[in-house]
Amino acid sequence: MNFIYAIFVLFVSVLVYVFYINRKVRRLPPGPWQLPIVGYLPWIDAEKPHETLTNLARVYGPICGFRMGSVYTVLLSDPQLIKQTFSKDMSTGRAPLYLTHGIMKGYGLVCAEGERWKDQRKFVSNCLRNFGMIKHEGPKREKMEKRISDAANECATALKNRGANGPIDPLNTLHHCMGNLVNSIVFGKTYKEEDEVWKWLRHLQEEGVKEIGVAGPLNFLPFLRFLPRYGRTIQSIVDGKEKTHKVYREILEEHRAQIAQASENTDRVESFLAAFDEQMRKENGTKSEFFTEPQLYHLLADLFGAGTDTTLTTFRWFLLFMAAHPTEQEKVRSEMDLCLKEGEQPTLDDRIAMPRLEAAIAEVQRIRTVTPLGIPHGTSEDMRIGDYDVPRGTMIVPMQWAIHTDPAYWQDPLEFRPDRFLSDDGSFFKPESFLPFQSGKRICVGEELARMILFLFAGRILRAFVISVPPDEIVDLEGDCGITLVPKPHRLMFVPRHH
Repeated sequence: MNFIYAIFVLFVSVLVYVFYINRKVRRLPPGPWQLPIVGYLPWIDAEKPHETLTNLARVYGPICGFRMGSVYTVLLSDPQLIKQTFSKDMSTGRAPLYLTHGIMKGYGLVCAEGERWKDQRKFVSNCLRNFGMIKHEGPKREKMEKRISDAANECATALKNRGANGPIDPLNTLHHCMGNLVNSIVFGKTYKEEDEVWKWLRHLQEEGVKEIGVAGPLNFLPFLRFLPRYGRTIQSIVDGKEKTHKVYREILEEHRAQIAQASENTDRVESFLAAFDEQMRKENGTKSEFFTEPQLYHLLADLFGAGTDTTLTTFRWFLLFMAAHPTEQEKVRSEMDLCLKEGEQPTLDDRIAMPRLEAAIAEVQRIRTVTPLGIPHGTSEDMRIGDYDVPRGTMIVPMQWAIHTDPAYWQDPLEFRPDRFLSDDGSFFKPESFLPFQSGKRICVGEELARMILFLFAGRILRAFVISVPPDEIVDLEGDCGITLVPKPHRLMFVPRHH
């Protein structure tokens, strides 16, 4: 008995010593009190996680650390720290979350890391440049601009027809027009609005964003998947993924059949699917580690989801804030009327001449950050952030919401003021603390494309309509938070202008 007691005392002593040495050697960031196993999870507001974590950042400073279930988490709420940290290779991983590792298995782009991420990001970046996502003028950019302008014109026509008899919820119209633009770029095909497959894909995207948000605790406590409620959520996500991949397989076969029948002179629609399929054929029989069909399907889902969800949500917020702030809407419209002749629509060449439109879009991106917690990174090895040690396997959260609503960076941050993005000479300017597309090596690869889409859609719709909140209705500007912060269902008036 004494022997067992002695072994027990020795074991406890070793544990205490290891813990003490570990704390002494590692200077971890400050953070809140937390529980064993679940960490700080019980105190995180499931409906407004960005507000809970912002409060922690305000209390503990720009670097805050704690456990979320099995995952050690560090919040960064200083723009310079985020830029410095995310410029390093060791911070380009993905946190060990059940969603990225257990369900997506590291495929695609969003969940990929290491060599796969480097290879696929380079491929996506090259494709976007070839398609015309470039800042300077030229034939390629003109082709991309035409694709976007056609979609914006279709959107304006649909809003005019549907809004003729009073207020409407613009979501379905916007989702169809913007989503079809992304379909064209990603898959090389578009759908009629009432097409059953397209209706299902749109519904799945809306639900998926909510469900992955609801599945939050699963990422940190994977054993929850054995409970019925979470098990159903996981099953729904997995089923959705499998059915979506089946649709993508059919689109791929359709594309291959068209190529087999096409002559050399046939104009081909430029798309990621076509470019990836061509690369798969080139690498067939050689090293094709990253150009495989499972990777293709996950990549297409990432590109469609990221390309549609964030841009669509930003534009929905833009229309809402324009309707809620008619004076600011009129300022933007007056600027356009000065720059454009009758019947003309804004083009990408007009961006410098229309700084107020750019400023209004930027202010919406600030005040309603679409990804309030950014896209978390993971550390691939031990690293140092500021004065603190951050261990390998840590999840690093860039606190975009905290930065974009911090009075240290923005005067009266909760007020909608596009002027804060205008310099003294009236030109558009971007403050250091403005990070809508994140920062560093994993900065949003489609940033320029998103800016092109937002400018052309915003310009086209404000040129065509006076947008307002229906009489006796109050617009809710709070929103619902899943992966993204989306507006609650609402209705707006679209009254055609005569210029």
